[in-house]
Amino acid sequence: MRNQNQSIRNMVLAALMLALAYILPNFTGNIPQIGAMLLPMHLPTILCGFLCGGPWGAAVGFIAPLMRSLILTKPSLFPTAIAMAFELATYGLVSGVLYRRLPKSLVGIYTALIGAMLCGRVVWGIVTALLLMGGEGFTFAAFIAGAFTNAIPGIILQLAAIPVVVLALQKAKLIAQLA
Repeated sequence: MRNQNQSIRNMVLAALMLALAYILPNFTGNIPQIGAMLLPMHLPTILCGFLCGGPWGAAVGFIAPLMRSLILTKPSLFPTAIAMAFELATYGLVSGVLYRRLPKSLVGIYTALIGAMLCGRVVWGIVTALLLMGGEGFTFAAFIAGAFTNAIPGIILQLAAIPVVVLALQKAKLIAQLA
Protein backbone atom coordinates (compact mmCIF):
# COMPACT_ATOMS: atom_id res chain seq x y z
CA MET A 1 0.00 0.00 0.00
CA ARG A 2 2.89 2.39 0.80
CA ASN A 3 4.38 1.93 -2.69
CA GLN A 4 1.00 2.62 -4.28
CA ASN A 5 0.54 5.76 -2.17
CA GLN A 6 4.06 6.90 -3.04
CA SER A 7 3.42 6.32 -6.76
CA ILE A 8 0.19 8.29 -6.62
CA ARG A 9 1.91 11.10 -4.69
CA ASN A 10 4.74 11.19 -7.23
CA MET A 11 2.27 11.25 -10.11
CA VAL A 12 0.35 14.15 -8.58
CA LEU A 13 3.53 16.11 -7.80
CA ALA A 14 4.91 15.45 -11.29
CA ALA A 15 1.65 16.70 -12.80
CA LEU A 16 1.90 19.83 -10.63
CA MET A 17 5.49 20.41 -11.75
CA LEU A 18 4.45 19.90 -15.40
CA ALA A 19 1.68 22.47 -14.94
CA LEU A 20 4.18 24.90 -13.41
CA ALA A 21 6.59 24.34 -16.29
CA TYR A 22 3.74 25.15 -18.66
CA ILE A 23 2.59 28.28 -16.78
CA LEU A 24 5.83 29.90 -15.52
CA PRO A 25 6.99 31.10 -18.96
CA ASN A 26 3.85 33.26 -19.04
CA PHE A 27 5.44 35.37 -16.30
CA THR A 28 8.26 36.27 -18.68
CA GLY A 29 5.67 37.45 -21.18
CA ASN A 30 6.59 34.51 -23.41
CA ILE A 31 9.45 36.66 -24.68
CA PRO A 32 12.18 34.22 -25.80
CA GLN A 33 15.06 36.50 -24.76
CA ILE A 34 13.72 36.87 -21.21
CA GLY A 35 12.90 33.17 -21.02
CA ALA A 36 16.44 32.31 -22.13
CA MET A 37 17.75 34.49 -19.30
CA LEU A 38 15.42 33.37 -16.47
CA LEU A 39 14.88 29.74 -17.53
CA PRO A 40 11.39 29.41 -16.02
CA MET A 41 10.80 25.82 -17.17
CA HIS A 42 13.98 24.63 -15.47
CA LEU A 43 12.81 25.29 -11.90
CA PRO A 44 9.86 22.86 -11.74
CA THR A 45 11.75 20.24 -13.74
CA ILE A 46 14.72 20.24 -11.37
CA LEU A 47 12.41 20.32 -8.34
CA CYS A 48 10.51 17.35 -9.74
CA GLY A 49 13.76 15.39 -9.77
CA PHE A 50 14.39 16.28 -6.12
CA LEU A 51 10.80 15.59 -5.06
CA CYS A 52 9.83 12.56 -7.10
CA GLY A 53 13.08 11.05 -8.31
CA GLY A 54 15.00 10.98 -11.55
CA PRO A 55 12.55 9.12 -13.81
CA TRP A 56 9.68 11.46 -12.92
CA GLY A 57 11.90 14.51 -13.33
CA ALA A 58 13.07 13.23 -16.71
CA ALA A 59 9.50 12.66 -17.88
CA VAL A 60 8.35 16.12 -16.83
CA GLY A 61 11.43 17.70 -18.37
CA PHE A 62 10.98 15.93 -21.68
CA ILE A 63 7.26 16.60 -21.99
CA ALA A 64 7.13 20.26 -20.85
CA PRO A 65 8.83 22.07 -23.76
CA LEU A 66 7.27 19.82 -26.38
CA MET A 67 3.80 20.31 -24.88
CA ARG A 68 4.21 24.11 -24.79
CA SER A 69 5.52 24.11 -28.33
CA LEU A 70 2.69 21.99 -29.71
CA ILE A 71 -0.05 23.89 -27.84
CA LEU A 72 1.28 27.46 -27.84
CA THR A 73 3.97 27.27 -30.56
CA LYS A 74 6.39 28.69 -27.96
CA PRO A 75 9.18 27.72 -27.95
CA SER A 76 9.49 26.82 -31.61
CA LEU A 77 9.53 23.06 -32.06
CA PHE A 78 12.69 22.89 -34.16
CA PRO A 79 15.33 23.14 -32.88
CA THR A 80 14.47 24.88 -29.61
CA ALA A 81 11.78 22.68 -28.00
CA ILE A 82 13.44 19.46 -29.14
CA ALA A 83 16.81 20.45 -27.70
CA MET A 84 15.12 21.73 -24.53
CA ALA A 85 13.27 18.42 -24.12
CA PHE A 86 16.56 16.54 -23.86
CA GLU A 87 18.14 19.26 -21.72
CA LEU A 88 15.25 19.41 -19.23
CA ALA A 89 14.93 15.62 -19.11
CA THR A 90 18.60 15.53 -18.13
CA TYR A 91 18.03 18.14 -15.39
CA GLY A 92 15.18 16.13 -13.91
CA LEU A 93 16.97 12.80 -14.17
CA VAL A 94 20.34 13.91 -12.82
CA SER A 95 18.93 16.03 -9.97
CA GLY A 96 16.80 13.11 -8.81
CA VAL A 97 19.49 10.45 -9.13
CA LEU A 98 22.18 12.52 -7.42
CA TYR A 99 19.87 13.72 -4.65
CA ARG A 100 18.95 10.12 -3.77
CA ARG A 101 22.64 9.13 -3.56
CA LEU A 102 24.11 12.16 -1.78
CA PRO A 103 23.77 13.32 1.82
CA LYS A 104 20.63 15.39 2.39
CA SER A 105 22.77 18.33 3.51
CA LEU A 106 23.16 21.72 1.85
CA VAL A 107 26.37 20.46 0.20
CA GLY A 108 24.54 17.41 -1.14
CA ILE A 109 21.69 19.53 -2.49
CA TYR A 110 24.09 21.94 -4.21
CA THR A 111 26.14 19.05 -5.61
CA ALA A 112 23.01 17.45 -7.11
CA LEU A 113 21.80 20.81 -8.43
CA ILE A 114 25.09 21.88 -10.00
CA GLY A 115 25.66 18.40 -11.42
CA ALA A 116 22.23 18.48 -13.04
CA MET A 117 22.76 22.00 -14.37
CA LEU A 118 26.10 21.12 -15.96
CA CYS A 119 24.91 17.82 -17.45
CA GLY A 120 21.76 19.43 -18.84
CA ARG A 121 23.68 22.22 -20.52
CA VAL A 122 26.11 19.77 -22.11
CA VAL A 123 23.20 17.66 -23.41
CA TRP A 124 21.53 20.82 -24.76
CA GLY A 125 24.74 21.71 -26.61
CA ILE A 126 25.15 18.25 -28.10
CA VAL A 127 21.52 17.96 -29.20
CA THR A 128 21.50 21.49 -30.64
CA ALA A 129 24.70 20.80 -32.57
CA LEU A 130 23.24 17.56 -33.96
CA LEU A 131 19.96 19.22 -34.93
CA LEU A 132 21.71 22.08 -36.69
CA MET A 133 24.28 19.87 -38.42
CA GLY A 134 24.49 20.90 -42.06
CA GLY A 135 22.58 24.10 -41.38
CA GLU A 136 23.58 27.22 -39.53
CA GLY A 137 26.77 26.66 -37.60
CA PHE A 138 26.55 25.99 -33.88
CA THR A 139 29.97 27.04 -32.67
CA PHE A 140 31.55 26.58 -29.28
CA ALA A 141 31.06 30.31 -28.69
CA ALA A 142 27.34 29.90 -29.42
CA PHE A 143 27.22 27.02 -26.95
CA ILE A 144 28.91 29.07 -24.20
CA ALA A 145 26.63 32.05 -24.87
CA GLY A 146 23.45 29.96 -24.93
CA ALA A 147 24.29 27.63 -22.07
CA PHE A 148 26.00 30.01 -19.68
CA THR A 149 26.51 33.68 -20.55
CA ASN A 150 22.93 34.53 -21.56
CA ALA A 151 21.53 32.33 -18.78
CA ILE A 152 23.36 33.91 -15.82
CA PRO A 153 20.18 35.38 -14.25
CA GLY A 154 18.42 32.00 -14.47
CA ILE A 155 21.45 30.17 -13.12
CA ILE A 156 21.56 32.54 -10.14
CA LEU A 157 17.81 32.06 -9.61
CA GLN A 158 18.20 28.27 -9.64
CA LEU A 159 21.18 28.36 -7.25
CA ALA A 160 19.27 30.66 -4.86
CA ALA A 161 15.74 29.23 -4.99
CA ILE A 162 16.02 25.46 -5.40
CA PRO A 163 18.15 24.72 -2.30
CA VAL A 164 15.85 26.92 -0.18
CA VAL A 165 12.77 25.05 -1.40
CA VAL A 166 14.40 21.63 -0.95
CA LEU A 167 15.61 22.50 2.57
CA ALA A 168 12.15 23.80 3.49
CA LEU A 169 10.55 20.60 2.23
CA GLN A 170 13.11 18.53 4.13
CA LYS A 171 12.40 20.49 7.31
CA ALA A 172 8.67 19.94 6.84
CA LYS A 173 9.52 16.25 6.32
CA LEU A 174 7.78 16.27 2.95
CA ILE A 175 10.75 15.02 0.95
CA ALA A 176 11.48 12.25 3.46
CA GLN A 177 7.96 10.92 2.86
CA LEU A 178 8.55 10.97 -0.88
CA ALA A 179 11.97 9.33 -0.92
